[in-house]
Amino acid sequence: MGFLHYSFSFDFSLWPERFEIYGYSLSSTIILSWVAMIILITGALIIRLTVFRNPKENPTGAQNVIESIVEITAKYTKAEAQGTGEMLCSYILSIAAFMIMCAVLELFRFRPPTADITLTFALAFMTFILINVYGIKRKGVFGRIKSLASPTPIVFPFRVISDLAIPVSMACRLFGNMLGGMIVIDLLYVALGYFAVGIPAVLGLYFNAFHPLIQTFIFITLTLTFVNEAIVEEA
Repeated sequence: MGFLHYSFSFDFSLWPERFEIYGYSLSSTIILSWVAMIILITGALIIRLTVFRNPKENPTGAQNVIESIVEITAKYTKAEAQGTGEMLCSYILSIAAFMIMCAVLELFRFRPPTADITLTFALAFMTFILINVYGIKRKGVFGRIKSLASPTPIVFPFRVISDLAIPVSMACRLFGNMLGGMIVIDLLYVALGYFAVGIPAVLGLYFNAFHPLIQTFIFITLTLTFVNEAIVEEA
């Protein structure tokens, strides 16, 4: 009586693949980020020249959908970080669109840019900049420093360390979750081999669609929460 032995190997690199283009060494993260941005910019131009070329006062169809998305984002931004204005809403919507587009690229079996710690840190660092920009804008430089020393100057160094840890924490959180989802799907494809039909597709709906949406929502919520903490007046 024979037994069927099946073994598999799984090769994985923490860092994305690199390509030589005209003498420049570029990672797949940079290339796919450009692809995502080109798609988004092209889509925005098409929408501007078609849907919003002659906008209706009472929107219908695509115009109604787009305006609803913007309105929902604006309301959520205002609810989580009051008094920040329209600029932050535009940033939140742009970041959300970019992260979702990265997830769409993963559906085509590309390594998503958000599964690279360098990109997630760049996104988190922008949040760190926004925290301090809005904090200084609302309270002034000395007011921002004073808020870090509240309720007692003893906590100042700990508050500074805590603020510096924000981009690191946000970057690692997003990177770990996106990388973990990618590894699970790749392992499943390798393990099932020729039988990788149906099951990976079903799980892919979660790890490549629903899961990135959750991570996008968490990222923008944390961004708004930290900005709100920076601008809120101390009691």
